[in-house]
Amino acid sequence: MSEELSYSDSIKKASALLTRFPLIPVRGVPLMSHIAENFDSIWAFRPDPSDLLIATYPKAGTTWTQEIVDLLLHNGDADACKRAPTPVRSPFLEIYGPPPIPSGLDLLKTMDPPRFIKTHLPFQLVPPGFWENKCKTIYVARNARDNLVSYYFFDCMNMTQPEPGPWPEYVQKFMRGELSWGSWYDHVKGYWREKDNKNILYLFYEDMKENPRREVERIMRYLDVSVSDEVISKIVELTSFEKMKDNPMANYSCIPAPVFDHSKSSFMRKGKVGDWKNHFTPQQQKMFEDDYKEQMKDVDIPFRNLI
Repeated sequence: MSEELSYSDSIKKASALLTRFPLIPVRGVPLMSHIAENFDSIWAFRPDPSDLLIATYPKAGTTWTQEIVDLLLHNGDADACKRAPTPVRSPFLEIYGPPPIPSGLDLLKTMDPPRFIKTHLPFQLVPPGFWENKCKTIYVARNARDNLVSYYFFDCMNMTQPEPGPWPEYVQKFMRGELSWGSWYDHVKGYWREKDNKNILYLFYEDMKENPRREVERIMRYLDVSVSDEVISKIVELTSFEKMKDNPMANYSCIPAPVFDHSKSSFMRKGKVGDWKNHFTPQQQKMFEDDYKEQMKDVDIPFRNLI
């Protein structure tokens, strides 16, 4: 049985037990209950020094970055990167589900280092073994308003996340940091402040959209790998939004309907910069802008497309 069918079947078998999990605070950060209840095991995880961590706030370019990294590590071999769905190739560190769904930790136990591992945990909740072992970390940050819009549509279609409620209410929850994985503001600031101390490659989603080749080359250099210019061009093409949206190993179509309701929104919805302008009312824009300035006044992170 292929890894795609095995993973998808595991989720289907457990679908009767899946629900919109409530949020439980862990050290002040709201996490879905199945993550919070297993956090001690997550915190105790000891990565290999060769492991790579890919960290983002949810819906900030995680899957895109995972695919770029996999292709770089496989010299642009598209077939090699279709060996399994993204969550199998690059396990989600903190995710837990009812059996027989494998947890991120379960999947990692079956893999030999070096592994590239996904997390949405804010910096202060990342297992300390990553820093003690000097693991490389790629962090991707996305403009707050676009990130908010993308997260809203994801929460509409993800049947395990808390009910998003109406859009105006969701905007308020985002500003107050009451969504899964907590405050966007604290998240982007936490990794930014530690990027030099912990050798974190801090990327911006907008830069990746503006000049994907430049950012692929930055990731390549950070990983200390070398591929030809021709391979870089191939990777840029293979990781375009359109190509990834049609790639069953990257578009999360392996997640069955009881979990991801693709009739409400696709996992890969638009992938655009500035789509927030289609959703914010003028009043919401002003409210959000005022709140943003207040919450970000203590740090100078060079986000673009704010207005």
